[in-house]
Amino acid sequence: MSDANIRVPEEAKERLAAIAAAEGLSLRAYLARLAETLLTPAERAERAEKARAVLQKWNGYAPTPADEKNLDSELDRRLNQVTAR
Repeated sequence: MSDANIRVPEEAKERLAAIAAAEGLSLRAYLARLAETLLTPAERAERAEKARAVLQKWNGYAPTPADEKNLDSELDRRLNQVTAR
């Protein structure tokens, strides 16, 4: 496997290196593992679509865009309520 150079602020590098060391990993190994565990936006959208299809088949769940917007607003309201404490 070839390596790549990535320019990040020194503070970010030091923080990532400390996290990696705490897990017994080199920074290189930690970043490789992190990259394997994160999803791209396309992968997230694909998973979400599969989940919607499963829910719809299982219980008929099929929110409209307006329903989704209302649910997002309600979630935001509740999160704001909790973080304001």
